[in-house]
Amino acid sequence: MTEIELKEFKTQFEQNDQFANHINIKLDELNIGYAKASMKIEAFHLNGAGVIQGGALFTLADFVFGAASNTHGLLSLGINTSMNFIKGAKKGETVTAICKNKNQGHKLGVYDVDIFNDKEELIATFCGLNYLKQQKLF
Repeated sequence: MTEIELKEFKTQFEQNDQFANHINIKLDELNIGYAKASMKIEAFHLNGAGVIQGGALFTLADFVFGAASNTHGLLSLGINTSMNFIKGAKKGETVTAICKNKNQGHKLGVYDVDIFNDKEELIATFCGLNYLKQQKLF
């Protein structure tokens, strides 16, 4: 993708993901095979124990995985993921997810996501496997 296409894709990706918008995920940075997003934890993100719901963290990780894996100019779909929850986070904190491409072949790619709290402590990890369709995004 060219720099102009990346900017256009970032705008479209942010606007079109209704669920991410609903839970206040912000796409902070985007580059080829890389994405960074953040989410301020609100009361609706919390589980019964008063810490961030695992599904909210998974959604954040899946969002940056989708953003990063679609920067190669072809439609990318996640086909397998795994996640590890290391530490909780509470209301008022902002969690940040950073996704990096580890390997992108002609069809399959591996992406790692690390999620950090305000203190830059690792609170969760995510690994995603994507499939590149032979369908151009632009």
